[in-house]
Amino acid sequence: MEITLVGIGLKGGQLTLEGYEAATSGKKVFLRTALSESGKWIMDKGIKAEPLDYIYERSRNFDTLSEKLAKTVLDAARHEDVVYLVDGDVSDDVSCGIILKKRRSVKVINGVSKASAYLSRLAIGGEYTAVSAYDIEGATLSLPVVVFDVDSDFIAGKVKLVLSDRFGDEIPCCFFHGGDMKKIMLYEADRQDKYDYSAAIVIDKLDFLHRQRFDFDDLYDILSVLRSENGCPWDRAQTKDSIRMNTIEEAYELIDAVKNGDEAGIMEEVGDVILQTVFQILFAEDRGSFTKRDALSAICEKLISRHTHIFGADRAEKADDALAVWEKNKKIEKGYASGAEYLKAVPSSFPALMRAEKVSKRAAKYNLDFNGAEQVFDKIYEECDKVRREMGGDSEKLKSECGDLLFLAAVLCLKLGVECEEALTISTEKFIDRFTKVESAIKADGKEMKDLTAEEIDGYYNEVKKSENR
Repeated sequence: MEITLVGIGLKGGQLTLEGYEAATSGKKVFLRTALSESGKWIMDKGIKAEPLDYIYERSRNFDTLSEKLAKTVLDAARHEDVVYLVDGDVSDDVSCGIILKKRRSVKVINGVSKASAYLSRLAIGGEYTAVSAYDIEGATLSLPVVVFDVDSDFIAGKVKLVLSDRFGDEIPCCFFHGGDMKKIMLYEADRQDKYDYSAAIVIDKLDFLHRQRFDFDDLYDILSVLRSENGCPWDRAQTKDSIRMNTIEEAYELIDAVKNGDEAGIMEEVGDVILQTVFQILFAEDRGSFTKRDALSAICEKLISRHTHIFGADRAEKADDALAVWEKNKKIEKGYASGAEYLKAVPSSFPALMRAEKVSKRAAKYNLDFNGAEQVFDKIYEECDKVRREMGGDSEKLKSECGDLLFLAAVLCLKLGVECEEALTISTEKFIDRFTKVESAIKADGKEMKDLTAEEIDGYYNEVKKSENR
């Protein structure tokens, strides 16, 4: 049997001729609600339609309501042709969306959308976002935005929370009810006198200077303005190379904030890292290399293709298994022709200790590895002797031998399951703490560190170490 979905607009007289003919065709006609202005008009015209308002009373929430409305229409369509009349446009209605997903052969007769009706009152044109109040959670929102079906103070409160999180609660908006409209602040959205099917909230575009909340696209737009012809001289002067080290600095500041458990600091530093990312996107767009959508698409594709234990046939029960799957897929994607290419792919801009650890780990996958920690210890002793022999000799040879010793230290950490950067950071912090205590102890004795011999300072240092073990 055939199903016809008809949008009847927001008020009497907005039903199209095609929609009127469908509603009066003698088929089974359902009317979503007879309580709205357009629904009352349908009933006043003597159109034989069965209002479904009783379903509202039997539904615990909007999702249940939409499912029940759709089921009523679909069940009836098993036995006869059905016409379903809904307020606004068919695209406005969630129950119509459910029907369209479940039935392929559905005829749609569009009407005046709820969004366009409200926007025309405010002379707002161009692109906009429109969503039912009952479907606002999880929706992608951008200005201008129209939220319709704000039919109770409870629903208005939910709308206020979602919109406030996205745009700030002090943003001006327009509240519609019946044929009336008034300007309010968003925080007043759930404090109005009346709510029903005609109530809606509309927020127009607002420039950056009057906004409280922003998203990634806003950051992109703001930085684009700063780099434009009449923008900031400093921002305009930057290149992909000039701010290269800024990215590293911001990343380390983020790591510090994480280590210190500084939530406000983490939030700030995350923003700074994202700023550096947007800078590089704008530089790339200037070069015609890639766009922000290209970058976001690339990372999404990578996450999908590397997680074949989630989105494919591979299996991984533990974190180590998942990492192995990731590395396997990475090798396939990168198309490394040899182990040498795999090692050379470790970025040269990594901190030297981190790079040594990663290179050693990759070499081990090609069986160039030590049999265990004890074998590494033996090699370290050998390298220590080499360093000692080069002391006072050729500086380049000494540098090379010291490098070998450091590399082996990284290999040893890897064998022992210790993260090099973290271990060295802990030791450095420990040394700074001990230095502070030594300096304080010396000053407590009325002395200055610079006036003492190395042996004397070493005595204080040993006392500090002893005190830590007590």
